[in-house]
Amino acid sequence: MSLGKYLNKNKIGALILIIVIVIAFGFGGFGGGFLSNNQNNIVKINKSNITSQDLINYINQSGISEKAIQENLNNNIIEELLSSLVSTTLLNLEVKDFNIKISQKSLSNKIKSNKNFHDENGTFQRLKYEKFLLENNLSAPLFEKRLKDRELQKKLFDFIGAGTVPPKFLVTKLFDIENKKLNIDFIDLKKFYKKDKEITEQELIDFINENNDQLKVDYIDFKYALINPQNLIGINEFNQEFFDKIDQIENSIMNGVTFDNIISDFDLNFKLIEDYKFSVKSNDIEKKIFEIRNQDFDIFEINENFVIYKIENLEQRSPDINDNQIRNEILKLITQKNKFDYNRKLLDQIKNNKFTENDFTNLGGDKIQSLKINSVKDNNKFEINSIKMLYSLPLNSFTLISDESENIYLAKLKNYDDLNLDLSLKDYEQFFNKENTIIRNDILKSYDLLLNTKYNVNINQVAIDNIKNLFQ
Repeated sequence: MSLGKYLNKNKIGALILIIVIVIAFGFGGFGGGFLSNNQNNIVKINKSNITSQDLINYINQSGISEKAIQENLNNNIIEELLSSLVSTTLLNLEVKDFNIKISQKSLSNKIKSNKNFHDENGTFQRLKYEKFLLENNLSAPLFEKRLKDRELQKKLFDFIGAGTVPPKFLVTKLFDIENKKLNIDFIDLKKFYKKDKEITEQELIDFINENNDQLKVDYIDFKYALINPQNLIGINEFNQEFFDKIDQIENSIMNGVTFDNIISDFDLNFKLIEDYKFSVKSNDIEKKIFEIRNQDFDIFEINENFVIYKIENLEQRSPDINDNQIRNEILKLITQKNKFDYNRKLLDQIKNNKFTENDFTNLGGDKIQSLKINSVKDNNKFEINSIKMLYSLPLNSFTLISDESENIYLAKLKNYDDLNLDLSLKDYEQFFNKENTIIRNDILKSYDLLLNTKYNVNINQVAIDNIKNLFQ
């Protein structure tokens, strides 16, 4: 029985709405030809079955377009939708098993209490409800069924997790762990890294020799012509004539017409650039051509102009250390490698318990800084993952941490301040509720495992493949 009886005594409007929706939903959909002749079971759950028709209906109701499904067939989208349908079916079986019910009137009140269907005075409006259904391509029975299923499942979850409250002493302990103040000493390691200017010429040469293949630099020779309305059609207007000629140029490129012939045919001026390597000082056009250098002949749009270009030569060369740009880039690479090696050596010492309090003091000297971290969420100085790691380690231990700018620090955990916990604090209340939610979720996860043992789920792979074929 429909909820229309409870929503509105005038059934004429509802009847019209249903007719409209039947027209909208009664035709088309995915796999119509297949379904008319095939009702095979795709999943068997104990004594219950999910048919291919059930899955197709579920797909139709999901709102996922046929194109999206086609594009994701190889990403197991059909299997994922089927899994969702199986989960829903299992929950519905549990609702039935526990004899959980909800009245039509309760559902009606649920709809009537939805503020989306209220006027400015907070009064339920049938027309708003009908408009919502039409805008979302939903029939009233389908919407009401979904609502009923959702409310029944909520009742089921409430039943399963009823009375679940975490022990206060445990919550208090966890709250203390996350909110106690941690005192640390730390050393900014950038003071110990080798600077660019400290790298010797021999180090530079050795690094290049060891990494020559990876350090080779691309050099290109290329031609290009800037195309705009002025030099193509003689006026400063992007009109249809201009774009027609751009189309002609693109077609010429596709048909194998040479760069030189296109330049001649359209009376364009070109520029020849030789021995070019990437430079931040280059103009945007040259940077773009270098970026797409592996595609040797093409046209592209940039800065409200078109550019036609031709790569004449591409050559890889060993880096020239007399080139200041290349030299500086390699020096930066060496500096990064030195940082990495320094950090790795420190971590190896810490890991092997070979880094002591004396080592920390001797390394830092007067450069050792102190900091109080207020909680596991306090990322004012260091990034949040580093903070979480600090709170997970024992006191008097050492570790490397970083800030948001990826600067690296050597830290030592000193001690925690005592937390004078006020159980009336709003933060504690929120934390308690969060932990309660976590416990309920854990119970539901356990319940999910129980369902897997309670119900024997058998899947018909042939039927799945048949449905996949509908979308290919």
